[in-house]
Amino acid sequence: MNKRSAYRHNGRGSSKRYPQSSRNRSSNKTIDISRYINTNTSSTEVIPYISTHKFSDFPVGEHLKKNIEAKGYTTPTPIQDQAIPQILKGLDLVGIANTGTGKTAAFLIPLIHKALIRKGEQILIVVPTRELALQINEELKTFIKSMQMRSVCLVGGAPINRQIAELRPFNTFIIGTPGRIKDLMKRGKLNLSKFRTVVLDEADRMLDMGFINDVRYMISMMPIERHTLFFSATISQEVEKLIKEFLKDPVRISVKTGDTSKNINQDIVKIKQDATKIDTLHDLLNQKDFDKVLVFGKTKRGVQKLSESLKKRGFSSIAIHGNKSQSQRERALSDFKMNKARILVATDVAARGLDIPDVSHVINFDIPATYDDYVHRIGRTGRIGKAGKALTFIESSR
Repeated sequence: MNKRSAYRHNGRGSSKRYPQSSRNRSSNKTIDISRYINTNTSSTEVIPYISTHKFSDFPVGEHLKKNIEAKGYTTPTPIQDQAIPQILKGLDLVGIANTGTGKTAAFLIPLIHKALIRKGEQILIVVPTRELALQINEELKTFIKSMQMRSVCLVGGAPINRQIAELRPFNTFIIGTPGRIKDLMKRGKLNLSKFRTVVLDEADRMLDMGFINDVRYMISMMPIERHTLFFSATISQEVEKLIKEFLKDPVRISVKTGDTSKNINQDIVKIKQDATKIDTLHDLLNQKDFDKVLVFGKTKRGVQKLSESLKKRGFSSIAIHGNKSQSQRERALSDFKMNKARILVATDVAARGLDIPDVSHVINFDIPATYDDYVHRIGRTGRIGKAGKALTFIESSR
């Protein structure tokens, strides 16, 4: 089969409990195929954002500035440029940004400074998935290097007794998923009555996953006078209700430039009737520019089977899904980040928030359940100004 004949270019631009909200989940049939196609990225004129600050301009501690500089950060992204000054003022904030725009640093940097100047400050960061919690904690550690500051990551799938032990010393930052945080609160191991700062990250996803009542419970246990930061990729009516419920006169910052990044070339791959999806994937992966590839499947079993099939075909592939233990998931992500595995096959557990450097391609082996899921899947490539490609497999009968 001609490797490139599968492409169709038409030039059009464009924890264990995971209940799904029927409002937010939609049938595959409702997603127009044209929404998977945007191949004019190279010819689209993008007006570059001119930052009004440099990181060295922000009024934060010198030690923190040195750690920021050590990470190679000089010019803030739009969300960082606009959000950091407002958070430093202590204002409630709603941040709307595309995935891959650097919002984690947008809230970590000012909150670390806040903790440095206000001794005894404790900060809660709530996120929908284990992987995102671990990633935020990892990034936090680079910013607080050589500082007398502790953090703990509270996620399901990891030994709870170890987390209980880690909660005994004073922790400035508590980062975790709603289910595990609530569990530890109910056990009397975590008291939020003195936490005056909370970050709700990927709030739309927490709503979609059915975690909002857990979040309400947490916030009800916090002081009424608090500093609340709310980040979301989308703003629905339900998300607006949460903003009114949780925040007080928030500053709103939106740096969203469309549903998907202009840096991502999007196209479909039509599976010919005489070919199989796995054979088509095999041919694509043999092309030299497919350097670091994230392949998304629908089911845990299907993802595991696909990864094993790719291994048998000689590809360095690893799988991540909900049936993997937390340590297995962490190892899989580490191997992919460190290029020990060139291909990561994943369910939507890897679709949100993960910052994996230099992913050249995202391939939707199985069509996502919703367009929002598609947006977040392909957001794993084309991050922080880099170019990326996204391909979606379409059966020929479609």
